[in-house]
Amino acid sequence: MILHHEFIRTAKKLARKMAIIDKATGRNLPFERVLIAALILAKKFRKYKDGYLGIMVPTSSGCFLAVLGTIMAGKIPVMINYSTGAAGNCEYAQNKCGFTTIITSRALCEKINCPHVPGMIYLEDLLKQVTLLDKIGAALKSKGSADAIIRTLPKSDIEDVVVILFTSGSEKDPKAVQLTHRNIGSNIGDVTEVLNLSDQDVWMAILPLFHVFGYTTNFWVPMTIGMTTVTYANPLDYKNVPKIIREHQTTIVAGTPIFFSGYLRESVPGDFDSLRLCVAGADKVPEALREGFKKKHNLDLLEGYGTTETSPVISVNLPERNRPGSIGLVLPSVQVKITDLTTGKPKAPGEEGKILVKGDLVMKGYFGDLEETSLRIEDGWYDTGDMGMLDTDGFLWHRGRLKRFVKIGGEMVSLVRTENALEQVLPQGVECCIVEVPDSLKGARLVAAVTEKVNESEMIRKLGGLLSPIEIPKTFLVIPEMPKLGSGKINFRIITEMVQKQTK
Repeated sequence: MILHHEFIRTAKKLARKMAIIDKATGRNLPFERVLIAALILAKKFRKYKDGYLGIMVPTSSGCFLAVLGTIMAGKIPVMINYSTGAAGNCEYAQNKCGFTTIITSRALCEKINCPHVPGMIYLEDLLKQVTLLDKIGAALKSKGSADAIIRTLPKSDIEDVVVILFTSGSEKDPKAVQLTHRNIGSNIGDVTEVLNLSDQDVWMAILPLFHVFGYTTNFWVPMTIGMTTVTYANPLDYKNVPKIIREHQTTIVAGTPIFFSGYLRESVPGDFDSLRLCVAGADKVPEALREGFKKKHNLDLLEGYGTTETSPVISVNLPERNRPGSIGLVLPSVQVKITDLTTGKPKAPGEEGKILVKGDLVMKGYFGDLEETSLRIEDGWYDTGDMGMLDTDGFLWHRGRLKRFVKIGGEMVSLVRTENALEQVLPQGVECCIVEVPDSLKGARLVAAVTEKVNESEMIRKLGGLLSPIEIPKTFLVIPEMPKLGSGKINFRIITEMVQKQTK
């Protein structure tokens, strides 16, 4: 599947159908107008000399059109995170990938206090430059057949890179992941099949497109299948998102557990009656959140698993085959094996090891980093860096990042296991993160970072019934607000630095 070609065929077939309902701008665009606007932007973008164009625009019709226009101009979009340190992220992307031009929004930059970065082009200014001739030319071109329109565009191959996305940077500097049409197309095909997606679905798009979860599922899935997409740029607006879902009778929403926690809290019974699929990914789903959705909305919050490097979905629970606590069944075209940490030999069902993935979903590689690519992909198998196991029924279970396992007194200890236990005994609403710090006797020890002061001796006593002594933190440090990434995931790197600084 060549993604923009598939979009063009869908837009021709469903011309009058509503493609985007943009809640940020109030702009509603049928597929035929999305196609015309993308052709106009493609013409504008061709004049930029860069082969890459940075895109820093919130989830909206403007973002969708900027991505489509970039690819239809024969260029590669580089998606830039605006949630934290936007200017620094722009410069990092420019330096990493060697380009200058960044398509962004003046309204966004003003809202987040992002200074002008050399190379920035504002969509508001671009739209003012669109002439009547531009509109007529694009409208006439759009009247041709899908194949005729495709022939007017730069040639594309299924192995061409269709986006560069950056890893989260929660552990070290972000890497630039190159995903191809084949990579993302493979994921779209699998997800469509297992979740029974169709053009009758209405997608609630809340995830940013700088995150692979949003780029594939909130953008390309509905644009290629022909769904109506309701876009809303602020997933943290917990009060309004449930109201929008109710208003537009959306049938699918995908998000992160932190977002779903907010929606559960602020929603009222009936808000989610139209939803047939509610899928959470990018972080573990707490049992209390699952139970809350079932009790309040009679909805199963389905947990899935993926990585930026795998386009992203590797596995997902299904409405008819849902095993709470697992990260679901592996997608049809994907191979997963669990290997021994030391020998690399495959593990049997029920045995824990490192999760490796193979298939068309695996990235082309890291931009400008052959060494790191070769360390992560061997014989087509991508090393996720995650620990887990496959059970006898084929469900995949996640046990945490390998980097979140530490050796204490000669034993491997899972920081995630300790966090899970601590979450069970902490007062409601208190967040935690377990960090490893050096220890002169055991080599390392565990420290619990918590968002409120707690009774340490009580916590240690309660953990004694859940964990072995070596897994229990003896020190508790208060960090009033856990640093988080744009996806809502905890920023382990920043928290580790904060804890290590306080425990020196």
